[in-house]
Formats: sequence, C-alpha cells, structure tokens
Amino acid sequence: MFCLAGPGLSTRAGAAEPDAGSDDGTIGIRLLEAPTERRTDPRALRYIVDHLPPGTTIKRQLLIVNRTDQTRRVDVYPAAATLEDAAFRFGEGRAENELTSWVTLDERFVELRPWGETRVLATITVPPAASRGERYGVVWASTASVPRAGGEITQVNRVGVRMYLDIGPGGEPASDFSIGEVRPARSPEGEPSMTVQVTNTGGRAIDLTGAVLLSDGPAGSRAGPFPVGQGVTLAPGASGQVIARFPTTLPNGPWKAEVNLESGLVKRSITAQVTFPDAGQVGKRGSVVSRIFSGWTVAAAVVGLLLVVGLAMLARRSDRSGRPPTGLPRERTPAGR
Repeated sequence: MFCLAGPGLSTRAGAAEPDAGSDDGTIGIRLLEAPTERRTDPRALRYIVDHLPPGTTIKRQLLIVNRTDQTRRVDVYPAAATLEDAAFRFGEGRAENELTSWVTLDERFVELRPWGETRVLATITVPPAASRGERYGVVWASTASVPRAGGEITQVNRVGVRMYLDIGPGGEPASDFSIGEVRPARSPEGEPSMTVQVTNTGGRAIDLTGAVLLSDGPAGSRAGPFPVGQGVTLAPGASGQVIARFPTTLPNGPWKAEVNLESGLVKRSITAQVTFPDAGQVGKRGSVVSRIFSGWTVAAAVVGLLLVVGLAMLARRSDRSGRPPTGLPRERTPAGR
C-alpha cells in the first residue's frame, strides 16, 4: 500500500499521514519488505515494526514513486516522532531523536521522471549500548512545489513510512489491549456517534482500526458495519478513545452494538446494549453484554476446567475403591490391632 500526497497538500508537526489517493498527481512511498515472522501482520507490511537486541543491524527497501507528469526531485530522510494524546505525532521538519541517528539511507534524494519510480535502502544500526524501550520515527519522501511567477509560496509535500522499533534483550514484549466504556451521543446537528474507551495493556504501541455493527434495533433492524475513525495510536499503558459515526437518520434504538477493534494481529471485541440520545446530548454508558476473550484467557480457562474435571474423576474412583487417591498418604493401622 502506498502512502500518497497530492499537490498542494502540506504536512506539519502533529499531522497524520495523507490518505492514499488516486495514482494521478501524487508522490508516494511504500515499504517493500517485512521480517519473515511478521509477514501476516498488517502493520509490519505498512510500517517498519520490529524488536531488536542492542547491537543489531537491519535493512529495509523502500519504493519511491512519482505519479505526476513532471520530473520531480524527492528528498528522502528520517525524522523524529512521538506518541502523544493518543496519536502518532510527527516532528517539525527534519527533527532528530535517538532513532534517527541510527538510520542511514543509500540516497538522500532521487530525481524521478514522470510516472517513474526507484528504490531506496534504509539501514538501521542499533548501538550495543542502546537502552531498553520503544522508539518512534518516520522515513519521509518530500518534494517542493514548482515556484511560479508572482511570488506564490512554495509548499512542501511529504509522505512517510512510520518506524516502531523496540529495543531490548530476549523476546519481544506482547501486544494487547482492552476495550472499556462504550458511550453513545448525538451532535447538535443530529449525527449519532459512539465513543469507545481503549487501554493498551501490552508492551508495544498499537494503531487501532475496526468497525461497529448495530443489530436488534427497532423492528429487528440492522445497520453497518461502520468504521471507527483512524489515527488513534496508544503507547504501552496509555488509554484513549476511538469514535464511530453513524447516519443522521439512525433511530435512537435500543441497539445491540458489536464493537470489533484490532491492531496488527491482536483483535478484541465486545457487544453492548446502547440507546442513542436526542440531538445535542450524551447518552448513558452502554451495558456490556459479552466480551471475546483473548487466546491466553481461553487457554487458561480450559486448563483450569480440565484440572477440576480430573480431580473430580480421581476422587470418584477413590470413593469406589475405598482407597485414597494416588499420591495421597494412606492411613496406617498400628501393629497389634
């Protein structure tokens, strides 16, 4: 998937990446490779996501494209990023941090003919003394608009590939999150929405996507699924909100709302009973009907159930034989009795 920027679109500190657009009038950048163990992870196919021990070096190929009818000079460089207020925040210009000092590119700029493309190799070298923790950054492809007569202001358009690099010995920290409060609302203009509270309970940053499906509404009606707004990124331990918006004509309900969220390979779901309020009001918190447990939770529950069943069967066999269960001490009868 390409990250694309159209003419006249400028990025600034804190702004999100431009959405993918058409193949006309744009420049783009795409990650071409991911670690073998992450080939099924959607985030790792789009971003540079990895866990590395100190002293490790990795290389990643990036494809730069020019989907315009003019020859363009595209600057390629790493820059800093942070996670703040439940969002991935880009540094101003070529802001630096620890991660950017580890990144080298085999090309600082490329000249692309109309509809041309080329590859750039990014090398990330983690120092042996690097401390534990996750770092964030972006590899940018940037181009300036062609100056025109009359002193028109030159705009800088840039698109990038995010970097989520976790450093530390041993295995990678697990990724996980939990879904909390669900609250419906309706804007003064009558647009219904649903706010979902999410907490990052894992050791890696998460980018949340997903959808809300409404069912069991008035006269058994169904609606959706409706996507949740993107752009919510949570650092480990952080909490935030995702919002789903619905058509103005949606009845108040009550509804059964199925909330499905994911980040990479981690998926969580809950079902809640909600009723949307009148225009300009916030509704009552939705009552959770059910949750989809994580794989570890289910596994632990199964092991516990098998243990209980096994002990019950052992006790039943002991009652029938008149002997204590295997592994328990037998009562001894004193000699002479």
